[in-house]
Parts: sequence; C-alpha cells; structure tokens
Amino acid sequence: MATVPLFSQFPCKILVPSSSNSKSQSKSPILLPINSVNRRSEIGISVHRPDFKIRATDIDDEWGQEGVERVLSSSSPVSVAEKVADEAIESAEETERLKRSLADSLYGTDRGLSASSDTRAEISELITQLESKNPTPAPNEALFLLNGKWILAYTSFVGLFPLLSRRIEPLVKVDEISQTIDSDIFTVQNSVRFAGPFSTTSFSTNAKFEIRSPKRVQIKFEQGVIGTPQLTDSIEIPESVEVLGQKIDLNPIKGLLTSVQDTASSVARTISNQPPLKFSLPSDNTQSWLLTTYLDKDLRISRGDGGSVFVLIKEGSSLLNP
Repeated sequence: MATVPLFSQFPCKILVPSSSNSKSQSKSPILLPINSVNRRSEIGISVHRPDFKIRATDIDDEWGQEGVERVLSSSSPVSVAEKVADEAIESAEETERLKRSLADSLYGTDRGLSASSDTRAEISELITQLESKNPTPAPNEALFLLNGKWILAYTSFVGLFPLLSRRIEPLVKVDEISQTIDSDIFTVQNSVRFAGPFSTTSFSTNAKFEIRSPKRVQIKFEQGVIGTPQLTDSIEIPESVEVLGQKIDLNPIKGLLTSVQDTASSVARTISNQPPLKFSLPSDNTQSWLLTTYLDKDLRISRGDGGSVFVLIKEGSSLLNP
C-alpha cells in the first residue's frame, strides 16, 4: 500500500463520499486536489500504487538495441575489470619490449666504455621510458627483489672507465663487474673479476647500507678484499696472439706451454685454498648514496652521485643472453 503523496506528480483528484446516512439524498461528491492530502491520517482512505513496468521495447524505440547494450555495459563491474586487466597486460608487454630493446642496445658497448654518442643517446632514452613504467615505485619496501647478484651491463660513471680500459689484450681483461645485495643483514658487495689466459682473480669491497627513503639507500664501504687467484686447470693455447698490433705465432712454443699446463694444475689447487686478503678502507670518501629508479625480477636501474646511471641485470636472467 502506498500513500497518496506518492501520486502528487499525476494531475488527478480524489473522490470522497458524502458522510450522509440517507440513501435518498443525492449530493455531488467532494473533489479534493491531490496536493491537499499530505498524510494518510488526515483522511480515512488509502490508495494502492500499482506496479510499473518498463518494456525493453520502450528503450529500444528511443535508443535502439545498441544503445541499450552500451548503457548496460558501461556500468558493468565485469567490463571495467576486463578493461583494467587488458591495460595492465598491454603495459607489461610494452615494458618487456623496452627491456629487450635496452639489452640489445647494450650489447657490444663494453659496459658503456665503447658506446658511441648515438648509442648513448638511444640507451638514455630507453632508460627514461623504463623509469616512467617502474613496476616497483618503492623498491626499498620490496627488498626481496633487491636480493641477489646483479651484473653491471652499462654505466655512465666515468670513474669506472679507467678500470675498464686498463687491460693488456689478450692477457688480462675485466671479465665481470657485479653487486651482491643481502637485505637480511643490509650488506652490499661490489666485485670486479679479472680474467687472463692462466687465471682469474677478483677485487671487491664490502659495505653496509641504510634505507633513507623508499628509493634511496646510503652506502658506507668498510672493507676491501683481494681474492685468491684461481688458476685455470685446463689451458687452451691459441695458435697466435696479437700484442700492441704485432701478431705472434705460438706454435713453436706449444710444446713448452703444454708441459707447463700440468704444473699449473697442481699449483692451482694449492693457491686456491689460500684465504683472500682483506684490509680496512680509509674513512675518506667511503660513503655514497644510490637511488633505485627501476626494479623488477630481471632489471635494476640506479642513479648515483652526480647523476651517474647504472644498469644491472640479475644473474641468470635471459636479458644477459644477446
């Protein structure tokens, strides 16, 4: 049962019967405007509101079937969720494409040392695009992603260029530069591995880090470590080497080098068992900060003092394979 005021929008009147008891009296009914009845208690009647139904054809006549479907679908939670999911998939695919393009651009640059100005500009643009799509806005709140060994693939830090360029081909070269993070004990180890035809060795620094913001960490270097040389058990002797532009034929001395190989194998086992040499670092210039601007399970982009950029790839990632 609905009250009369519900019908105030319709131009109608209510018939109220006369209160006379005589059947013979014939009086005109009393006409009351609908707006004059505000409460059901003012008159002893009630009005039944019939059910109203809207046929689909009524909407079809005005908007058409496509219009109806558009109205109904525009507010559907399922359609909104599907749209959000599609956008997320497209964004992830675009990010993966940018990552692969960056890895391809880094190939052959020797970590940035031999990159041309055009290549540097291309790399810089790709880095900027990836930073705008960073899936981890607060990397220091996702330390599990930071954990592990990261291989340096590119840097604009000129302080590393002298190290990268100091090599006597083909005898000794920088084989790998890496950074290992352990967020459980807040330590960072930066390591440089040198490789030669007979051995490999490494130099590393151990540091502690403190979280200063969701993206920034403060690093304090405490110790240097010179690794024990690891001699190669099996020496592959090339037919020739080139030193300072001069090609040297090694075939005449291959027999001598082969006899040395057996001695090297036994020495390798002896030297490799020796502990590494550790030493304390001076307090001057032993602190720096690092800002992580992109982070996912494969790739990390960081910026350091002076705006230098570092691109690191997680050990084992397919991005390391050109």
